[in-house]
Amino acid sequence: MDQDQQSRLKELIAKGKEQGFLTYTEVNDHLPDGIVDPEQIEDIIRMINDMGIKVHESAPSESNEILSDTETEPDEDAAEEAAAALASLDSEFGRTTDPVRMYMREMGTVELLTREGEIKIARRIESGLNQAMSSLARYPDTMRLI
Repeated sequence: MDQDQQSRLKELIAKGKEQGFLTYTEVNDHLPDGIVDPEQIEDIIRMINDMGIKVHESAPSESNEILSDTETEPDEDAAEEAAAALASLDSEFGRTTDPVRMYMREMGTVELLTREGEIKIARRIESGLNQAMSSLARYPDTMRLI
């Protein structure tokens, strides 16, 4: 992550600490262009929420804002922590051309088979093999060649 992106993120966190909240639009405007994966964006929003900054669809009304108990001064340590977390997200989820990494990332999104699912598939395979063997057995010429 370059200095410009880090400074933009620090500005965003300072603004969030000052207001006590951020909107999704503000977060999206400050994110680097390379981050488009919904999981990455959710991780960043979760990180911002963990710092005590709530992220809303739109700016909350003043009555809701008065009820919130957030700090009013920006926390530089939190901003630097967020920049470091975003940098690790950037390197971890960044675009890669390594086929093994791409495969492992995609593999994590596929649901694993249950025991029942494996049994069902094994039975279908066995049934298909039996059908193929019985089809071959119907033709005497095939049996002579085998």
